[in-house]
Amino acid sequence: MGFINPDLPAVEPEDFLRLPLMERMRILAVNWAEHGFGSPRMVHTIYILKLIVLYILGGIVVATTTSHLPAFWHVGQWWNQPIVYQKAILWTVLLESIGIAGSWGPLAGKVKPMTGGILFWARPRTIRLRPWKWVPFTGGDRRNWFDITLYVALLASVVVALVLPGVHSDSLSAAVPGNTSGLVNPALLIAPIVLLILNGLRDKTIFLAARGEQYLPALFFFAVLPFVDMIIALKLLIVIVWVGAGVSKFGKHFALVVPPMVSNSPSMPFTRIKRAHYRDFPRDLRPSRIADVMAHVGGTTVEVIAPLVLLFSTSHWLTAVAVAAMVIFHLFIVSTFPLAVPLEWNVLFAYASMFLFLGFPNGNGYSPFDLSSPWLAVALLAGLLFFPILGNFRPDKVSFLPSMRQYAGNWASAVWAFAPGAEGKLDRVTRTAKNQVDQFVDFGYEPQWAEITMQQVTAWRTMHSQGRGLFSVLLHNLPDIDSRTVREGEFLCNSLIGFNFGDGHLHNADFITAVQREARFEPGEAVIVWVESQAWGSRVQHYQLIDAALGVIERGTWVVADAVAEQPWLPDGPIPVTVTWTRPAQDHGHGALA
Repeated sequence: MGFINPDLPAVEPEDFLRLPLMERMRILAVNWAEHGFGSPRMVHTIYILKLIVLYILGGIVVATTTSHLPAFWHVGQWWNQPIVYQKAILWTVLLESIGIAGSWGPLAGKVKPMTGGILFWARPRTIRLRPWKWVPFTGGDRRNWFDITLYVALLASVVVALVLPGVHSDSLSAAVPGNTSGLVNPALLIAPIVLLILNGLRDKTIFLAARGEQYLPALFFFAVLPFVDMIIALKLLIVIVWVGAGVSKFGKHFALVVPPMVSNSPSMPFTRIKRAHYRDFPRDLRPSRIADVMAHVGGTTVEVIAPLVLLFSTSHWLTAVAVAAMVIFHLFIVSTFPLAVPLEWNVLFAYASMFLFLGFPNGNGYSPFDLSSPWLAVALLAGLLFFPILGNFRPDKVSFLPSMRQYAGNWASAVWAFAPGAEGKLDRVTRTAKNQVDQFVDFGYEPQWAEITMQQVTAWRTMHSQGRGLFSVLLHNLPDIDSRTVREGEFLCNSLIGFNFGDGHLHNADFITAVQREARFEPGEAVIVWVESQAWGSRVQHYQLIDAALGVIERGTWVVADAVAEQPWLPDGPIPVTVTWTRPAQDHGHGALA
């Protein structure tokens, strides 16, 4: 991997692109296992500089200078100041809402420009996706000036709360008598809370991009709770995020996430270590025992046990060990540069673990048992657990982010298969970016290498459980699949709405309908296989086969165990699928599915 030049697969482009689809997937999956995405180190350097200079240093400077605290290099005098934590949350919400934190840059499919977010959400006629059709005054799927006004007002309200100095708080003074910086004025938090909800009801993309499922409760606690209750509620919030994410990793999916994530890490220079995460590289790319241990001991166990220790421990040393475990956990994720690049979120959570549990120890009156009312404890737990529980029993109803399945591998996802030349019709859609293959060309890639780079991302999807099912449905239904252009749905979605964080709900049938309104594909030109996450208690995942011009034409299921047992390139053919509904054949129109 060079600093400026990408680490491209060792293939002859012309010969490679003539190979059958699944043979290309095999070659690229093996390549990913050794080299990851192959991004030049310059890309990772840009991310690190953005993280350190813009997010960390910029956030500290803003928080300290606007709160009359010592300069940023006097860490011991500001790290445990409550207003610094409040403004760290606000700073993160601002950057996420603009689109320059998570899901930014080349690793998220944004090459030129590297920013989505505001370039899409402050532009009329771009796609918006309402979460619930029954909510009044949210109809339509295109952004108008009312939406843009709501969005700009959200940004402005966050900036106001961020830059104004703190105000006196009686509850803070009672708990921390020497505090002089105060807290963010609760009145200033009402507008961000209301506007984040209103934006989310009109466009779930903005709410999820702002990480509203985690930061909205924090803002609410800042606004309404007295200081001690606020700190304990924030502890409950972060522990439920951690434990919820840990519990979601139980099952068959997560072990398949770890090997390709480690393979993509620029901080993992030893090829032997990367290969060791696979059962028998390059013949068998299922996870090895090492990967299983990494997933379910280093990952799941730490993410469940350490947070529970933090929530209940009154021992300083035990708490410090658990804090260290969570800091290392989050820094490890940062080091792997996952494709959604949630670097800022991981740094914030590393800081939060220190601020909340070392800055305000349970033994000093900040344990869950110190809440002012047992009814408050019940209300907090009910509110914080509602969406994670509902979203895992009914993943069709709740995004995977409020469901706390961020890294679980149990994701709604999709692949698109375009007839030759049909991908170009996406350029008819109002947006601020080109198709990603064209972005890579504009960035300096030769067209054939740009195409191979896009196929590398598609091969990454095959390395996860749902990828085997998605490609099986394609192979069952498209006899011309080898001549088609196959794209990974999450990446494609990024170029059309300016954001994706691995959430298949952002590119579901409603999204496809919105795209078709301007792209105007003919029947058979754009065929999509979309799958929902596996529900708790179910053995299967439910898929839809969608023709962009016709709508859903088939529904069915596959057994998760069958997908997990296969190789990414399906050497034994498609896994079994059960078709539960098919659109009448006469309604298929013409094209490959006729």
